[in-house]
Amino acid sequence: ISQVWNNTLVGLLKSLYSLGMESSSREMQSVEHEVLWRLRRLAFRQLASLAEFLAVKQGKESKLLSEVIKKLELRWTELEGTRTVVMLIAKVGHISSVLMDRLEDKALELAEQFSPEDIRKITLALAYQNRRSVPLLRAMSYHLIQKHSELNLSILMDLIFAYGKLNFHQPQVFQKIATDLQPHVAAMTPIEVTRCIRSFALLKWLSLPLFEAISQYALDNAKQLSVSHLCNIILSFARLNFQPSGSEDFFNMAHEELQGQLDSLEPQLLTDLVWSLCVLQQAKPPYLQHVLAPDFHAVIQGDSSPKAQNLRMKLIQINAAAKLESPEYQGPFLPAGMLNAAEPAAEKVSLLQSSLREALAGLLGSQDNGRWDVHTIYGWQIDAEMVLNSENKPLPLKDFAAPHLPHSEGTKPLPPGARRVAFLRWEFPNFSNRSKELLGRYAMARRHIQAAGFLVVDVPHYEFLELKLERQRAAYLRDKLHKVVANELAS
Repeated sequence: ISQVWNNTLVGLLKSLYSLGMESSSREMQSVEHEVLWRLRRLAFRQLASLAEFLAVKQGKESKLLSEVIKKLELRWTELEGTRTVVMLIAKVGHISSVLMDRLEDKALELAEQFSPEDIRKITLALAYQNRRSVPLLRAMSYHLIQKHSELNLSILMDLIFAYGKLNFHQPQVFQKIATDLQPHVAAMTPIEVTRCIRSFALLKWLSLPLFEAISQYALDNAKQLSVSHLCNIILSFARLNFQPSGSEDFFNMAHEELQGQLDSLEPQLLTDLVWSLCVLQQAKPPYLQHVLAPDFHAVIQGDSSPKAQNLRMKLIQINAAAKLESPEYQGPFLPAGMLNAAEPAAEKVSLLQSSLREALAGLLGSQDNGRWDVHTIYGWQIDAEMVLNSENKPLPLKDFAAPHLPHSEGTKPLPPGARRVAFLRWEFPNFSNRSKELLGRYAMARRHIQAAGFLVVDVPHYEFLELKLERQRAAYLRDKLHKVVANELAS
């Protein structure tokens, strides 16, 4: 065997594995040992080919594969050609993070030479390995926009999936993918449509023409869509707060298809569906009754897991929608004891949050005139709350009844002409990508707080953080407050 040429020896080993020869057999051990001895003398191309084969056939446990990878890590500078780089990233990179670092460096050098298929394979490999290699993703995105005008459906689908999984935002690429996908929508399968819309929703990117096309697709193919597919489309619409132009037709179809199917849905999916319909203001009494029934929420009582807490919070918000936005709904409602949801873990105080609090301190005049970080029975948090009398002067809060709190300190009703005011800050992640439109969750929060009797003063990051001086911020808040009060009086 020592006289067999390297190329033939590697081919022989692959053939023996493919034929399923026992690893304990004398012949197999002889060939494996010979390959191990010769690893240092194998060409880089042969090492890469052997690594690819072993990764697919034997996985991480292979002793020979681990030795091959060590050699690849040492000799990575010999890497040449896009094909080998792409193959190693896709097939072998997940086994060794050291090798993957080297491969990413090499891919960055070769980014200009990658074909759309190469870019697809690399981005998918990064997504499956959860490696958010920003420089490499940026380089490939740039060349994708500059050089490749025609992309087929499978490449478009895989790219948007990978960007979504990695939470990597590149608006020019999103715009290109959305524009290129739109003509394909009518011919796509339900699972392709679902994958596509979920990825765009995850990335908070709303392309109106594409979403209108998907809405029309759902209407045209209602009988081909499974309940799961339809739920995913509704969930994605709700995340981006998208109402189709043919809203009535779409939701009539959705209600018809979902009728009688609610009992077959998993509790988590059913809750997400009803919550999404609340966001879109389409939750009819039968949906609300399903998830607010005592036997439905009994299963999460006493469960402190994050999943159960998330479910509980959504049920509280559904309960708020039932009380505040569905006058025809007669019950049941969640018990009062369940409305005091566990407070979320303390997050790092943002610049907007601290700046708003500082500016409001001057506006309120006294700490007694305001509440901060108010957790309401509606499942939403108010950043700051105050009460204005009929002359628009702040009043101390403690003595007044607060029906929006789980436990009210005071009992007195508000004086005639007095109004409650809620300040809501909107951070960068609360908006759709590169727009000033609130995502569905936050649009519903704003609606509910308004319906609960508050005048809402919005404090978006893109306005408030532009003001650098304390007096500018205080003046901004005073101006916003006066406008909100004036609008309320005018209406």
